[in-house]
Amino acid sequence: MPWDTTDYPSSLKNLDTVTRKKAIDIANAMLDEGYDEGRAIPIATSQAKEWYNNAAEKEINKVKQMRDDVLRARDDNAENSRPELMEKEEHVISYKDGWAVKTQNAKQAAAVYDKKEDAIKRAKEIAQNKGTSLIIHKQNGDIQEQINYSK
Repeated sequence: MPWDTTDYPSSLKNLDTVTRKKAIDIANAMLDEGYDEGRAIPIATSQAKEWYNNAAEKEINKVKQMRDDVLRARDDNAENSRPELMEKEEHVISYKDGWAVKTQNAKQAAAVYDKKEDAIKRAKEIAQNKGTSLIIHKQNGDIQEQINYSK
């Protein structure tokens, strides 16, 4: 069952409202992707804090206005839940004017960064959490490096 602002892990209670909502949103997405609660909660908390520190005012206001039905809705949309991607490797690929983190066979990138090292850092976290591989590509698409995090 997805969390919302009335029902969420007690470890999120000391976060400010916006950061808590973002953490709930991230944690719900991670649960949909097959993460265990014990792993999803600390990762979502850390990511929400980082997001808040880097978010524009417009993004903060959007999360501030998120209703509980929106936070819970992700679980109801089977299109967003693709457990088959849990075993697929992560790729760091050149994308427009930056670098994308994308799971093999995913419909879209998980995130896009200006700097390749930021994309690699995030892709490593995802691959380690999933116990899969990370494939880092050069700008021309060739494989630069492959790291295996299988359990």
